Amino acid sequence: MVKVTEVYFPDLYTSYRIPMAGSHISAGFPSPADDFIEVGLDLNTELIKNPAATYFVRVSGDSMVDAGIHNGDILIVDRSLEVREGKIVIAILDGELVVKRLRRIKGQLYLVPENKSFRPIPIHEESEFLIWGIVTNVIHSV
Repeated sequence: MVKVTEVYFPDLYTSYRIPMAGSHISAGFPSPADDFIEVGLDLNTELIKNPAATYFVRVSGDSMVDAGIHNGDILIVDRSLEVREGKIVIAILDGELVVKRLRRIKGQLYLVPENKSFRPIPIHEESEFLIWGIVTNVIHSV
């Protein structure tokens, strides 16, 4: 099971513009004309749409690998987004912070892993359950 091990809040006061190539990068043969830097990029602006409602979490585990979420990754989470079926959520389930996909199967609400080695977790009426936000981006080292 993927668990949340750390929670962070973004530094919204520091702007750090990173150089960025002015055109799209080719996955095939590079073009010599594309060998220049045109603009700067601030990752806060690119990745954080609702600053007051955004936080980061670091995850532990491998139950979400098929969704591109790996052990040690940092997730960007937005609390202001509408909770909808099919979204990847950060939730408290019986006192534990977890990351899973929210699904309704035959009328029953589930937290569903993205790894066939794990089973969906049903949300029962007696479960302590609260959604803390929607995952919007994954920061993953290669």
